[in-house]
Amino acid sequence: MAKLGYPFTLGVASGEPLPDGVILWTRLAPEPLHPAQTGGMPGRAVGVAWQVAEDEAFSRVVQSGTAQAQPDWAHSVHVKVAGLRAGADYFYRFSLEGHVSPVGRTRTAPASASTDPVRFAFVSCQRYEHGHFTALRHLAAERPDVILHLGDYIYEYGKPANPGAGRYVRPLESTAECKTLGAYRNRYARYRMDADLQAAHAAAPWIAIPDDHEVRDNWGGALPGDGSGSAAFLKRRAAAFKAYYEHLPLRIRPTGASLQNYRWRPYGRVADFLLADARQYRQGSDMLGAAQERWLTARLTGSTARWKVLAQAVFFAQRRFPLEPSSSDAWDGFPGSRARVLAAAPDGLVVISGDVHAGWASDLRADWADATSKALGVEFVGPSVTSMPPITDASAILAINPHIAFFDSRHGYVSCTASMDGLRADYRAVSFVDRPGAPIATIAGFEVKDNRLHRLDV
Repeated sequence: MAKLGYPFTLGVASGEPLPDGVILWTRLAPEPLHPAQTGGMPGRAVGVAWQVAEDEAFSRVVQSGTAQAQPDWAHSVHVKVAGLRAGADYFYRFSLEGHVSPVGRTRTAPASASTDPVRFAFVSCQRYEHGHFTALRHLAAERPDVILHLGDYIYEYGKPANPGAGRYVRPLESTAECKTLGAYRNRYARYRMDADLQAAHAAAPWIAIPDDHEVRDNWGGALPGDGSGSAAFLKRRAAAFKAYYEHLPLRIRPTGASLQNYRWRPYGRVADFLLADARQYRQGSDMLGAAQERWLTARLTGSTARWKVLAQAVFFAQRRFPLEPSSSDAWDGFPGSRARVLAAAPDGLVVISGDVHAGWASDLRADWADATSKALGVEFVGPSVTSMPPITDASAILAINPHIAFFDSRHGYVSCTASMDGLRADYRAVSFVDRPGAPIATIAGFEVKDNRLHRLDV
């Protein structure tokens, strides 16, 4: 039997932290874009050794074992590690046939009674062909407690025959749009070969939710968003969800065209992260679906954490435009759903979002037009990692939306610190993405007080 080439070309990752454990991930792919064999792997299960240690040199190994990488799941590995200390750093690695993976750093969630500050960051919209993932390299250097990815991890588009005036910095593997399992797998492999993305995964545990481009632009519910029917689309969605699972450190596998994305991740007494799925259950004027909405409102009203962080993909606050209708693909298209969520909003609601390729910050109000109306919380919309922002008349939008306090179209991420005393969010931006090596800078900072935004000097 031929010896495998280096199998850890897609790096390592961890995610879904609990107080006593995490998920460890890798995928065996000695030839990530092999035209005939997925990842260049043989069609059989392969045992992969793993280790977890208290130190980066692995002199204090606390757990180890062997996981089976199955061909039906693209030889991905999802190791559920339990029995670890709460709120602690650990290091992990994999090995196979003398090959050793890069070392990853992870961190468990704090104990339920913990009041220690929580350092988290959120990112979204990382279109490979639009630029370099330099922002993710800077994020890796911050080594937060946890990173939340809010969708558009990949983009399904094919390589354009004539890029025209659009920014097209890095080539893709195919001119065809992703529609099959093999195509989605190759697209994820293309992204996961990126060194900056690998660094961000290796630096901290991730909690991820998909948006639309992991499947198809502007899909919702059982419909693809282009006016066609659902049967073929659900087959495509099943392939897309399977590839998504195969390339991210998730706890739960998809079942056919369904993937359980909404979930609760508590971080001591400081923060509850409530992840909502703003795509899969859309129907008519309903954004979340009845079951998810019941779950979310119950979690919001029942939470005893200082901060209730609602993490979801699309723009939540009202956003009116001067010369065009509001976006039907955001919560503006589902005002009844938004009103019911806000009716359940407790003190300390912070919504974090992505999707629109620019940074925004908004107050959430009982009456959007009345600055003196009850403050219900705040929303931070993160910028894109690389995806080009739309052409936006920001000054005109801000003028007719007094609850929106900030806009910036530079690329980057949002870095946050939550404590029992306050929550701070810093918008971090790189100065270019069309080539490697961009520096990072904090371009805006906000503190949340009395459920309202307060701009900080940075």
